[in-house]
Amino acid sequence: MRRSRLRHLGLAGLLVLGGLTAAGTLPASAADASSTSSSASSDREPASAGLLDAMQRDFGLSRAEAEDRLAAERDATGLEPVARRAAGTAFGGSWFDADAGELTVALTSDAAPSTVQAVRATGAQVRTVEHSARQLDAAKARVDRLDAPAGVSSWRVDHSANTVVVDVVKSERADNDVQNFLERAREAGPVTVRSVPSAPRTFAAGTVGGDPYYTGNVRCSIGFSVHGGFVTAGHCGRAGAGVSGWDRSYIGTFQGSSFPDNDYAWVSVGSGWWTVPVVLGWGTVSDQLVRGSNVAPVGASICRSGSTTHWHCGTVLAHNETVNYSDGSVVHQLTKTSVCAEPGDSGGSFISGDQAQGVTSGGWGNCSSGGETWFQPVNEILNRYGLTLHTA
Repeated sequence: MRRSRLRHLGLAGLLVLGGLTAAGTLPASAADASSTSSSASSDREPASAGLLDAMQRDFGLSRAEAEDRLAAERDATGLEPVARRAAGTAFGGSWFDADAGELTVALTSDAAPSTVQAVRATGAQVRTVEHSARQLDAAKARVDRLDAPAGVSSWRVDHSANTVVVDVVKSERADNDVQNFLERAREAGPVTVRSVPSAPRTFAAGTVGGDPYYTGNVRCSIGFSVHGGFVTAGHCGRAGAGVSGWDRSYIGTFQGSSFPDNDYAWVSVGSGWWTVPVVLGWGTVSDQLVRGSNVAPVGASICRSGSTTHWHCGTVLAHNETVNYSDGSVVHQLTKTSVCAEPGDSGGSFISGDQAQGVTSGGWGNCSSGGETWFQPVNEILNRYGLTLHTA
């Protein structure tokens, strides 16, 4: 799960609004994303403590063993191009042998003794193989031209096995289309088939309410998923602006945006991202499903999810309020709440039960001393752009 990463991003970008009067409120806007990055140190250690800790945890190494392995990998990385040149046309591939801590270079059986000696002189270990790297690459290129059915998950050159390995989903191994693909793949060259438990998927994320997104150096929060994208605050970006997600991968583009007078926008998504009818609970509560957008009355409880201060609740204080922000921006038809917010929470989700209410616009105060926050009603945004809320 990525929530610990999100929590870090949110808190690192935190800015305090401070206590302001109602007439001097500010858009919750935006935290400057540049505040989440730190300057690199010129005298940085070769390996960070975090990297060494991760290697100890994931590889079962001691700290000294982790340091030794990193040093051996650095040596192998520098050695590989030298050994490759020494191997010439007999080169069958190379790989780092973690157990031995050395680079291994494959050479075809017809390699001249002088070639073998030259490769060993570089410090690499030598293994004799049947097929050259060039032959394996050509075989894979031929497989690339085949149309693969869904049951075939991937294929690649494996130099240590001296073959092209084709991964097939175990449950689809007997499928006729899979068998036809494998038959044609074997005609392309040396192929080994491996079973895998499931098909691969991308690890880009769904657009989840409360998650952070970035426009340039500005961080805001996703409001609600709609079919084709998500809605958020207008002051977070103008139409045509590109948007990246919590992991800094590209999400999509602002398709419409209005601020001031209104404070709403919608972003189209693509590039492996998809819409999800969920609002983050940030571990305070379970993540909340969105089932509709019925308007909560004044006095009803309401909660907000945002990428800076996460999950907070309060009550609806007023509908259709006109707000005059301290920068002179006037926004109409906002709903007032007793929920706190801070910079970076802008655009995030207001939800009552399982009903979407709106996207965070701005407010006064903070989540330490309290305050009030306004949101742009979600139904107005849906009607303005002809969008359909993604519901469970």
